[in-house]
Amino acid sequence: MTNPPGLLISAPSSGTGKTTVMLGLLRALAEDGLAVQPFKSGPDYIDPAFHLAAAKRASFNLDTWAMDEALLGGIAAQVAGADIVVAEGSMGLFDGVAKPGETGHGTSAETALRMGWPVVLVLDVSGQAQSAAATALGFRMYNPDLPFAGVILNRCASPRHERLTRLGMERAGLPVLGVLPRRGDLTLPERHLGLIQAVEHPDLESAIAGYAAFLREHVDLEAIKGAASSSGPKGPSSAALPRPPAQRIALARDAAFSFTYPHLLEGWRAAGAEILPFSPLADEAPAADADLVWLPGGYPELHAGTLAGARTYLTGLRRHAETKPVHGECGGYMALGEALIDNEGNRHEMAGLLGLVTSYEKRKFNLGYRKATLSAPMPGFEAGAALRGHEFHYSSIVEQPDAPLARVVDAEGVEGPQTGSRRGNVTGTFFHLIAEACS
Repeated sequence: MTNPPGLLISAPSSGTGKTTVMLGLLRALAEDGLAVQPFKSGPDYIDPAFHLAAAKRASFNLDTWAMDEALLGGIAAQVAGADIVVAEGSMGLFDGVAKPGETGHGTSAETALRMGWPVVLVLDVSGQAQSAAATALGFRMYNPDLPFAGVILNRCASPRHERLTRLGMERAGLPVLGVLPRRGDLTLPERHLGLIQAVEHPDLESAIAGYAAFLREHVDLEAIKGAASSSGPKGPSSAALPRPPAQRIALARDAAFSFTYPHLLEGWRAAGAEILPFSPLADEAPAADADLVWLPGGYPELHAGTLAGARTYLTGLRRHAETKPVHGECGGYMALGEALIDNEGNRHEMAGLLGLVTSYEKRKFNLGYRKATLSAPMPGFEAGAALRGHEFHYSSIVEQPDAPLARVVDAEGVEGPQTGSRRGNVTGTFFHLIAEACS
C-alpha cells in the first residue's frame, strides 16, 4: 500500500480558526469526490467526532508522547482506501510537553514530520498586516526540516488589509493558499472543555456545509490538493492497535458518555470483540451477557439528575458488578462513585460502586498527559502494567476512600492525587486511556 498524500492544518496558537478551516476543507474535498481520511494530532476526544461528521470517515488520533512506533503505524494504516489525508493539529504547531514520551513531545510538528504531511498554517491576521509574515516565517524556519505548504489568512478585515498582508507573505516567500474574511458566525459553540460535542450541535450538518461553501469561495482548493504529500511508513499494519479488554463489551454511549479514543474501538473490533452500546441517559441497562461494562468520559455533570434517577440503568450496572468487571474513565469514573456535586452545589447520588465523591461547585482545572503504573489489575491489564493517557476535567475530589488503582504521574514525572480507585470488580481512573506504555 502506498500512503495517500496529506496535509496537516495547524496554527501559531489555539483560537485561530483552524477547526473551522479543517471541517470546511474536509467537506469541500469530499464534495469534490475524494475519499478524505481525517486525523487529529494530540489527545483530543471531541474533534474526531466533528471530523467524522464532515468527512463521513472515522478520524483517529496520532500522539507522539503516548504512542510507540508500532501503534503510530497501526493507526496510520487507517488511510487504506483514502485519496487524501487531512490532519488537524492541537494548540500551536510546536506546543508539547518538556520531557519526551514514547516517540516525542506530543507536538503537531512531530506528527507532520513523521508522516511527511506539509503544514498549512492558519493565521489570525486581525490587528496586523505585513507583520503577520514575520510570524509565519518564524514558524517556517523554526524547524527547516518540517514540510511547509503555505498559509491561510483568517479574519481579514478588508481588501486593503488583504493586499498588505499578502505583500508581507510575498516578501517572505510564503505561499498564500487562501484568505478568509472576518465573519462572526464561523465559530463552533463551546463550553468548559472546549467545543461542545458533535452530537449536541443544534444543526451540525448545516454548519459544516456552510464552512465548506465559505472555504470553497475563499481558498484555492487545487493549490491545497497540489501541496499534499506523504513520506510516512508504507503499508503499516493495523495489528498493533490495542487489544480488547474483553470479548463482549457493554459500552455506555450517549451525550453523557462519549469520550473514547477511536483507535481503541477500532482495535477492539479488529480483534473480534463485540461492542454493545447502551445509553444510561435513556435508562438502558448494559447487556446482561456482557463480559465487561465500560463507562467512558463525557459530561455526566450536565446530566447528573437524569443519571441519578435512571433506575433500570443503575440496577443493571450494579447487578453486573456483583460478578463481572466494570470500569469507568473520568466522567464514567465519577458516575461509578457515591455522588456527584454539580456547579450549583446540588448533590446527586451516583451508582455507589465506588466511594468516590466529586464536585464541580469549586472548579479545579486538571489537564495533561498521565502515566499510570497499576497497583492492581484493571480490565485488559495486569498489576504492574504502565499505561499512558490524558486527563482533562474541572472536578475536585471530595472523598476517595477506596484503594488506589495506580501510581499516576504527569508528563514531567510529578505524582498527583488522581490515583483512580478499585473496589471488588469495579475500577476507575480520571485519565482517558490512550495506550500501554513501552517506556
